[in-house]
Amino acid sequence: MQAAQSGCLVIRMDGAFDIDSVQIIQKRIADLPGGAEVYVDLSRVREFHDRAVAMLADVLAATRAHISVRGLRQHQYRMLRYLGVTPASLDPGLSRPAVSLDG
Repeated sequence: MQAAQSGCLVIRMDGAFDIDSVQIIQKRIADLPGGAEVYVDLSRVREFHDRAVAMLADVLAATRAHISVRGLRQHQYRMLRYLGVTPASLDPGLSRPAVSLDG
């Protein structure tokens, strides 16, 4: 699910993106120093729960880390944008394939 590489945290999720998934992300980034880099790869998620996506927006707004999210479908991308997440943090996953950071 996750890998650490040279000062960054990569969190990969698959299956269903639900409230438990958001809580995992929140716990992993809670103790990171400000300015830490986190990459959340949701490209293997097959099912998104809208409530979890809304909670993810809250997590992104509250963190001091620099988080990039990729692998979103258009609906989830739009939801996060409507909820105030800056587009620079989001990659709708449509323009380029995911790059593996697993050394």
